[in-house]
Formats: sequence, C-alpha cells, structure tokens
Amino acid sequence: MLANQIKSVELFSGAGGLALGMSKSGFRHELLVEFNKNAVETLVKNHDMGQSQIKNWNIRHDDVNNISFKKYKDQISVVAGGPPCQPFSLGGKHKAFNDSRDMFPQAVRAVREARPDSFIFENVKGLLRKSFSSYFEYIILQLTYPNIIKNSGEYWEDHLSRLEETHTKGNYRGLKYNVVFRLVNAADYGVPQKRERVFIVGFRSDLNIEWSFPKATHSQDALLWQQWVTGEYWDRLNVSKSDRPKQNSSIEKLSFRLQKKYGLFQPEEKPWVTVREAINDLPCPKKENNFNNHKFRDGAKSYPGHTGSPIDEPSKTLKAGDHGVPGGENMIRFNDDSIRYFTVREAARIQTFPDDYHISGVWSECMRQIGNAVPVSLAEVVARSVYSAIAPSGVWSECMRQIGNAVPVSLAEVVARSVYSAIAPNTRPEVVRQEKTD
Repeated sequence: MLANQIKSVELFSGAGGLALGMSKSGFRHELLVEFNKNAVETLVKNHDMGQSQIKNWNIRHDDVNNISFKKYKDQISVVAGGPPCQPFSLGGKHKAFNDSRDMFPQAVRAVREARPDSFIFENVKGLLRKSFSSYFEYIILQLTYPNIIKNSGEYWEDHLSRLEETHTKGNYRGLKYNVVFRLVNAADYGVPQKRERVFIVGFRSDLNIEWSFPKATHSQDALLWQQWVTGEYWDRLNVSKSDRPKQNSSIEKLSFRLQKKYGLFQPEEKPWVTVREAINDLPCPKKENNFNNHKFRDGAKSYPGHTGSPIDEPSKTLKAGDHGVPGGENMIRFNDDSIRYFTVREAARIQTFPDDYHISGVWSECMRQIGNAVPVSLAEVVARSVYSAIAPSGVWSECMRQIGNAVPVSLAEVVARSVYSAIAPNTRPEVVRQEKTD
C-alpha cells in the first residue's frame, strides 16, 4: 500500500521551521541534517517529547559535506533547506566558492545525487543585491543543470560561462530542472512579521510541471482599512481607545486615501496579522506562568534603529543577531511607547511555531534559532503548492518503483505451482471441525 505522504530530505534544518511546514503539507522527511548542536537539541527535544509533526523524523547531527545522497536517488520527491550563504568578493578571478561557509554547492550536490522531483530552497533577501547578481545567476544555473559540474581547478567564472552557453543553446538532454524564484514578504501570507525572503523552487523538466508561486492572501491595506476606516480591528481585539495609537492628521489622511482607493468595498485580501493578534491570548510574562518558553527578560533599551515592533503591526523581521547579540532588536513597542523584549514563546508565535514546540537553549540562543528559521505557515503555503504540483507524478513514480521491485505475477504463479505440486502429496491440511452440541 502506498503511503499517503511524499518523501523528502532536508538540509540545514535549523530549528525546524521549514521542515514543520513541509510536514504539515504532507511530506514525510526521510532525513533532516543539521550541524549546529543547539538547533539539533531543539529538534531532538521535540522528537523525544513526541511532538506530533516531528516524532517520526530521522534527525542527523552532521556536516552536510559528510553526507552522501546517492541512496535517495529517484526515491524522494523533494530536497529542501536554507543553505547558509556568506558574502564574499566577486571581483577578479577566484577559484569557485572556496569559502567553507557557503553551502549552496552542497545543496546543488544533493539535488544532483538524489534527482528529486523538485526542490525548495530559502535564503535572505540580500542574495538579490546587484553586487551578487553573478553569484545568484550561478546558483540558479547550477540548480538548472546540476550534472554540469565544475572541473577541478576551474575558475567559477569559467564554469558559469559553460552553464550560460548550455542554457543559451537550449538543447541539453541531461538532468535539468525548471527553476523559479521569488522574493516574498511573509506578512502577505498571514505571518505576523514583515520578513522578506527569497524562495528558489525547481521541478525536474521531464515532469512537465507548470507552477507559479501562490498568490498573496493578506495585505497591509486590508489591515489599515479595518483599523482606520471601519474600526473592526480594535473591536475584535477589545482594544480600548486609551490603548490605541493617538489619532492625528496622518491617520486621517490615510483613512481618506483608503476610502478613495476602494470606495465602499474593503480590500479583497485578509488583513495583515499583527503582533497583538499573535500574542493576545498569552499570559503576561512578568507574572508567574507555566507556559512553554514564556519567561520575561529585562534590559530592553530603545535607540535610533533599535526601536522595537509596534504592537498593532506585523513584527519587524526577527533577527538571528547582529554584532554578536542574537535577538538584540527583537522587542515589542506598546502604544504608550514602553518596550520590552519578546519572550521566546512570543517570538516563536511570530514565526508561527506551534505552542507545543520547544526551543532549547538560553534566551539569546533561542532567539538565534528562531531568527534563522523559516516561518512555519509560510513554509506550509509554499510546500503545499509544490505538493499539489508533484503529488500525481510522485505517486506515479512510487507506483513504478514498487512495480519494478515486484516479482512478475505470472512468473510467481509458475514457481508457486511447481512448489505446491512437489509438497502437496506429503501435506495434509489441518482441518478445524466444529464439535456437535446436543
């Protein structure tokens, strides 16, 4: 019997945000690889606690460089992950990526060795900077033609030229993927956070899959409409007038602009989700509570460029840490201008981790893991769309694999009849008879 889930492998799993979203979409992880010991502790802790999505994951604490993916060749439908990508100079001649911190070559290798139906990779917005345009093109073309490998001693620019030539000719017959990339804002998909990230998605070309990124479901205009045109937002969350931002001429102009733009009809998208909505039902962290990862941390300070996230907007991007201070900017700002640090649970809520998911480590380490994670619900949106695209081909591939591994029925019958004829004369079947009762 075929499993209901489609198999996947994930690299650079971190705290498990992308993996959780994929699991919720129907993928079954055959392998998760993570090198950071603290992130592995988070994964293992949730595994051992029996967290519903993670309890069957195969978690491996290892360097991706040490992993061979050849055993998964044609056996999985997706390779996924968020390859660490450190900036490096592109000026002059360089040997192709010698920076050991750059993990995209390992992502390409995983695709080459496993030959999945598709792949999903996520990375920072900075990857699209103009200064990295050649690097980004190199990534995309390597993922498009993963079997065109850099030769020993070859400069990366020369490898890129070969890839470009192959792509221009358009007659390549080897392993090829149709690759799509998109810069998306997590807030546009219901995540209570303004977080822009690049998704790179590819489908093996022989599957002839036509795919595009899911349409945004939420908008800033829809939030502002409910806040400053109808007031529905404040009523829904029981926010008193004294707790709301003070009315001023800017808000009045905003309300007028929205009504002029949309008339009597509100925006069709759902409103952006705010910090208040994400954490409204959590107990005050300053008071004693038994909520998972929900302890108050003192010491929040505001200064230019470090002002916290307004409670009635989606959070600013949660960061893994700047200048060696993980979570240093991860604060909440209330409408009276008071601030405090997010608790670990509040930050996890903003990244849409489930409440029964435990983040291991001290506060700064937890914030680093959360800041590096893919928002679970955004991962689910993208993964569910990919799942829908490959599910028919994935099931077909699994059927063909099982059929290929099976003994032909007619051959099995011939052998079985021969064996039966040999043993039948000497075999008396045991018969269980029902005793008669008076």
